[in-house]
Amino acid sequence: MRFLFVHQNFPGQYLHLLRYLAAARRHEILFLTDDNQNAISGVRKLVYRLGREPSKDAHRNLREIEPAMIRAEAVAQAARQLQGLGFRPDIIIGHHGWGEMLDLCDVWPDVPMLGYFEFFYHTDGLDVGFDPEFPVAPAMLSNIRVKNTVNLLALQLPGHGQTPTRFQHETYPDWARPRISIIREGADLDLCQPDSDAAKKPFLIDGITVAPEEKLITFVARDLEPYRGYHIMMRALPHLFRARRDLRVILVGGDGVSYGAKLANDSWRNYFQNEVKGRFDESRVHFPGRIDYRDYRRLLQRSDAHVYLTYPFVASWSLREALASGCAVIGSDTGPVREFITDGENGLLAPFLEPERVAERVLTVLEDRALSARLRVNARRYAERHLAMADYIDAMAGLIERLAGTRPETAHPRPAKTQAPAPTESGRRAPPSPRKSSSSAATRSKPKLGSG
Repeated sequence: MRFLFVHQNFPGQYLHLLRYLAAARRHEILFLTDDNQNAISGVRKLVYRLGREPSKDAHRNLREIEPAMIRAEAVAQAARQLQGLGFRPDIIIGHHGWGEMLDLCDVWPDVPMLGYFEFFYHTDGLDVGFDPEFPVAPAMLSNIRVKNTVNLLALQLPGHGQTPTRFQHETYPDWARPRISIIREGADLDLCQPDSDAAKKPFLIDGITVAPEEKLITFVARDLEPYRGYHIMMRALPHLFRARRDLRVILVGGDGVSYGAKLANDSWRNYFQNEVKGRFDESRVHFPGRIDYRDYRRLLQRSDAHVYLTYPFVASWSLREALASGCAVIGSDTGPVREFITDGENGLLAPFLEPERVAERVLTVLEDRALSARLRVNARRYAERHLAMADYIDAMAGLIERLAGTRPETAHPRPAKTQAPAPTESGRRAPPSPRKSSSSAATRSKPKLGSG
């Protein structure tokens, strides 16, 4: 088959699907994207050029619409160049979040399209207004409604949609849901798996040493920010250290903002670190930033208690990988987490807005060995039943067959030397870790399509 994928941050949500398709060695796979250093063997990455920068003086409600229109135009122009070279895909697969897919139906009107629908914004009941510490000004409510412009335009296009969870599916209007299939994304269960020996020897990561007798609490987010409960985690630390002195805490994540508002002159990490300064032994709390994927997997394997918090928003891939790794997960009692964790069975839930309750649940896991062992076994069992990569690939192949009339061949990929980043969060704005050096595959020249 001939595939055309579209996502501004290659490979986006399609890392695993691309690897399985490429491993079959039966398909022509092209991927239109913005420029980055990622590469996957068997996938031809084509970089499109933006015609211009968005207007700096645009109305605030147009600051996402205009970039989307610019991207749609650029991708359509690149597609016409491919068409002129004789390329016609059997199916187009891509993310609707940035507007890139909006004009492709004008280039290939008869080609089926499968679009990724990630989230439909609401002015109440979900992430907006969830945390009373960060109220939304009434003047900004119109901006939140306008965020759905690309969503609504995409829902008018021919083709079909996919989304990975029931929670995300239910954010969309009733009339839109029949056009969106739930395809549950998997985790690589071979890479992300428990290691019963991880806590029996000193654990070293990024200059940090965790002794076997120490209890390791882990927290992972692409960026340390309120949407992912960083402020709640920091406020839980004084309660935790008052109860135990054998703790070591590692909080993985960058200093940027992936979701929500930015601080004017500081990072959220520094801001909340300063808020609790002096209230516990800070030498036992570590901030390694973004880390290598192998180290990240090792960290999950060594974790004694893994905290995952989120607003009612898109669940992170790290939650799936923590369950696959057999972590004892303490999650926020919010919709996206409840879809993965049943309290007391494969993890524990705590109210997002109550740091002391989060701390209590962590301490429960650390102090009750039988409970911890049961949660770990059930977390892995849940992953094997619901997050198997083979099931995800099979579901995607079935949906492609339904739309294109042909079921694509896939094959389990061998361990590949790629420069594709590991999945982090939801696939939005996830550049490769600055700690990684670029491989030769990543630095070779790449064709650029566009007006040039």
